[in-house]
Amino acid sequence: MKKFFLSAALMPLAFAGFAQTEVPKDSLYAEIYFAETTHNFGAIEYRGNATYEFQFSNTGTDALRITNATSTCGCTVPTYSKEPIVPGGNGIITVKYDSSRQGAIDKWITVTSNAKANPSVRLHITGEVKAPGATPAK
Repeated sequence: MKKFFLSAALMPLAFAGFAQTEVPKDSLYAEIYFAETTHNFGAIEYRGNATYEFQFSNTGTDALRITNATSTCGCTVPTYSKEPIVPGGNGIITVKYDSSRQGAIDKWITVTSNAKANPSVRLHITGEVKAPGATPAK
């Protein structure tokens, strides 16, 4: 009977060697990297295409989650995928500017994520919307 209780008490220790070691939570982190954070549309036609895709990658070891993307005004609309980006994966922030407004473009977009080192990244778009009927410079 003593052998039975001793065996039962030692059994969990025997299997402990087969348990998977857990990765320390501190070593898992998401990181966002943009190859470029500024885009110049140049001279564009009135009501012309003013959409740009900022590409980024997750250079961390945990899933990257974009939690928000906002612009400095309603004429600039950023969109992004709500799905997490796996480590080594890529994503896109699409920025659309309302080009029915003549004049200079100088707008900022703030992207917020769970990235460890840089949870807030600012993207910048510039350019100029020409007057209706004007021919953009080449």
